[in-house]
Amino acid sequence: MNELDHKKFSIKQIAAQAGVSKATVDRVLHRRGQVHYQTLKRVEQAILELDSQQRAALAAGRTLYFDVIMQAPERFSGAVAEAMTGQVGSLAPYRISPRFHLFEDIAVSELAGLLQRSLEQGSQGVILKAPDEPPVNEAVNRLFEAGIPVVTLVTDLPASRRIGYIGMDNRSAGRTAAYLMRRWLPSTPARVAVVLSSQGFRGEEERESGFRQWLREQAPHLGVVELSGGLGIYDKTLGLMTDCLDRHPDLTAVYSVGGGNRAIVDAFAARGRPLGVLIGHDLDRENRQLLAEGRIAALIDHDLQQDARRAFMQLLRFHGFLPATATLPDFSRVLVVTPFNMAG
Repeated sequence: MNELDHKKFSIKQIAAQAGVSKATVDRVLHRRGQVHYQTLKRVEQAILELDSQQRAALAAGRTLYFDVIMQAPERFSGAVAEAMTGQVGSLAPYRISPRFHLFEDIAVSELAGLLQRSLEQGSQGVILKAPDEPPVNEAVNRLFEAGIPVVTLVTDLPASRRIGYIGMDNRSAGRTAAYLMRRWLPSTPARVAVVLSSQGFRGEEERESGFRQWLREQAPHLGVVELSGGLGIYDKTLGLMTDCLDRHPDLTAVYSVGGGNRAIVDAFAARGRPLGVLIGHDLDRENRQLLAEGRIAALIDHDLQQDARRAFMQLLRFHGFLPATATLPDFSRVLVVTPFNMAG
C-alpha cells in the first residue's frame, strides 16, 4: 500500500470505516506482522471510501460552473446540450451548472474571446468544440495556466494544453463509412462526394482522411470529390452541393462528414438526380427523419449521454473531486445506425 494513500486520515478514522481495530489498521499501514488478505483489502477499501467522502464534502454546497462552447449546427449542439443537461443529476453530490454558448457560425476571434470570458466569469472548466486555429489554441493554453481545464468534444485541439478529448476515433469512423460505401456501390468507376462543414475542424479532416485512405487501398475505382464551407447550415450546404452536381454529372453517392443532410437530399432532388447512397453522422432529429424516410442509408453515431458524462468526469477529476486513478475509455464507440436499430 502506498504511504501517501492514507496520510489524510487518522488510524481511528480508517478503523471505524473498515470495522476493524486500530491495531489491525496500524499493522496494515506499517506492514507489521501478518494480516489476512481480506482484512488488507478491507482497509484499502476503507481508505478509498474516506477519500471519496472527503472529495464529495469539498464539493457539497458549491456550484461548479462549466462553460460549454460549441460551433456546430443547432440540431447537433441542441442534442449535446440535452445530453449534458440530462447527465447533471446523475453526478450528485456534485452540483454542476453548465453554461451553454452555442453558435452555428462564429469568427475564430470571437471564439477566443469567449474562452477568455470564461476565465473572467469564474468558470471551473470548459467543454469545447471549435476549429483547430492558433487563437483558439492560445486561449485554451491561457485557461490551463489559470487553472481552468478544457476538454475538447467531437473534434480535438491536440497542440493545445487541453486535458483530454471526448468523442469517437474519427479516422476509424471515416474508414467505417468507406467500408459501407464500398459494399453498397457497384464495382464500376464512380465518384463520391465528401461534404465537410469546414476544413478548420480537425475531427472532420480525420474522418475524411480515414475515408480516403480506405478507399485508396480497398476501392481505388471510387474517386473522391471534396466540398467544404457549408458549416452544416442548410442554405450554404445546398449551394455547395448544387454546384458540385452541376460539375459532376456522374455523382450519385455522398459521405456527409459535417451535416446539412437535408440540403444534400434537396440538391439531388432539385436536379432530378438519383442519390444512391448517403452516409451521415449523428442521430439528431433531422437525420432521424431522413433515415426513417429512406433518404439516408446509414448514420455513424456515438452515445452523447456517455460523452457528456465523461466530459464532466474529466473536469471533476482535474479539480480533485474524483480520484486520479479513475479510468476513462480513450474513445467513444463507433455505432452504425440503420432504420432498424434507431432507439426511441
